[in-house]
Amino acid sequence: MPISDLVQMLRRDARLISSSRRLLRCRNAALASSLSAILITTLLILCRSTAKPSSHFDQSKLNWSRSKATVKLQPSLGSMNGTDLIWQIPHSPKAVLFVAHGCNGKAANFWDKSSSCPNCVGLPEERLLVLHALERNMAVLAISSVGKCWTYGKEKENIKWIIKWWTVKYRLENLPLLALGASSGGYFVSALATEMRFCSIVLIIAEGVFNAIDASKDYPPTLFVHMPKDRRRMESIKLNMESLRMKGIPIKEVRSMEFSLTPKFLSHRIPGLDQALSIRLFEVFRERGFIDEQGYMKRDGRETNWKQALKEKNLLSHISQLQDHIQEELNLAYGYHEMTSLQYSDIFGWFKSNMSFQ
Repeated sequence: MPISDLVQMLRRDARLISSSRRLLRCRNAALASSLSAILITTLLILCRSTAKPSSHFDQSKLNWSRSKATVKLQPSLGSMNGTDLIWQIPHSPKAVLFVAHGCNGKAANFWDKSSSCPNCVGLPEERLLVLHALERNMAVLAISSVGKCWTYGKEKENIKWIIKWWTVKYRLENLPLLALGASSGGYFVSALATEMRFCSIVLIIAEGVFNAIDASKDYPPTLFVHMPKDRRRMESIKLNMESLRMKGIPIKEVRSMEFSLTPKFLSHRIPGLDQALSIRLFEVFRERGFIDEQGYMKRDGRETNWKQALKEKNLLSHISQLQDHIQEELNLAYGYHEMTSLQYSDIFGWFKSNMSFQ
């Protein structure tokens, strides 16, 4: 073979080897890039799976002042058969809403303290539910339970009689009748609905007493508003929803999730608590480790020693009349068992969509 041919052959082989090496490097780079992409995707998935769930509501709903300008809380008071009644009737009412408190609650929790109601408390979630109802031209009636919690015998008959008497007295008996109850009040409403013709009912943090009542096909449409962190109750609600669905009763579920605190959160929810104090309280909660780096409550408000922490900072006296209000909002943020108005659009949308049931 001539030397010139041999040289050309060697050069050709060298180019092939070089091309092979470049191809191998490209493949290795592509493989490395793919592995990096897979690793990044995996990390993102892990981060998302460990992140706190979203609260499923518009954060603008946290500011109570949105409702205060359109309607005012101006209750009327009365008593009958050994229990307290508080109510408010707007101009041209379109429906009647009976609200039932939880254990240790009372009708006075639903309206602010005022000259017309000096013993009213105005807890944040309860008062907002009333405001939202009044905005929608609903007459609201709250009745206190005789004891710590609601009972289902004589008391149920008593409340049924009071509601009927009250609606007739104020010429509201032909309006759609609705009911909402929380915790013990939710159990009570679920039982009362077997004997009163409600257009629809809302049970908040309560699975109802459906194992002890006969919920026929005429039972009213039922909305369950609950907190999934309470897994036992969530499972009971799931079973009761399936039972009601099989009977042809309209049902719906709305979940109230935990959410993070912000420096101005308490002032947004509690009338009379200013922003400066709200920010200071938030700082104490963070300093004492009551909230995590994202602002989520580490424990339920009832199990958090926040009052002692504020006492040590000489702040407890500043909120002496608002301790129950703060407690309620911390419980709500933790998302285990508390009255909630945050899902008001779902609640009142449910009422509106079932007005014709009766």
